[in-house]
Amino acid sequence: MESISAQQLWETNFPEFIKAGEAGLNSLMASAKLVELPAGQQVFYPGAACEQYLLVLKGSVKAQIISEGGREMLLYRVCSGESCVLTTSCLLSGDKYPAEGITEGEVMAFAISSHAFYRCMGRSAFFREFVFKKFSARLSGVIALLEDVTFNAIDTRLAKALLAEESDVILLTHQELATTLGSAREVISRHLKRFEAYGWVSLNSGTVNILNANALLNVATKQN
Repeated sequence: MESISAQQLWETNFPEFIKAGEAGLNSLMASAKLVELPAGQQVFYPGAACEQYLLVLKGSVKAQIISEGGREMLLYRVCSGESCVLTTSCLLSGDKYPAEGITEGEVMAFAISSHAFYRCMGRSAFFREFVFKKFSARLSGVIALLEDVTFNAIDTRLAKALLAEESDVILLTHQELATTLGSAREVISRHLKRFEAYGWVSLNSGTVNILNANALLNVATKQN
């Protein structure tokens, strides 16, 4: 029953693996272990060795860095059908993790041992292409984030983050927004209160209500 369930999960979440039909890839899929992680579980942490490659089936894992002062900065999220660029980097280089990964809600994933990962990288052209495509796409996103943090003002980035939620009612705390933007909660609160004073948003506990999306769009697209 477990093998049938695993087969269905591969077909649903990574159908390209099934279609590839490579012996090395089939061996990798057979060796993968199905893991279920609770919400708030630390998947990896700074200084930890990378021992497995995860392919997420359900839920999401946030990768973040934490400063010595305790400030958090979200690097990216690994969602269904994705893998973690930091994990790939550590497996390929042999380095330790430079950041931490935390589950957001319950997560289901295929865990592939480092041995199986290396073996399949050597045997499967499809798997090599899959790994490097995912790595390249995620790395581009991280670089874009660093450019945003470096060159864009916090009010511009905050307006972008609010609009990116695509909802008039945003269920995010000031701390969660601060983590996403790599800023301090006090800074985010100050800018949100300014937005509220302008009549662009209204603030409640754990909620930001968008009142004037056009005004936020003007801020989000302004040149710094």
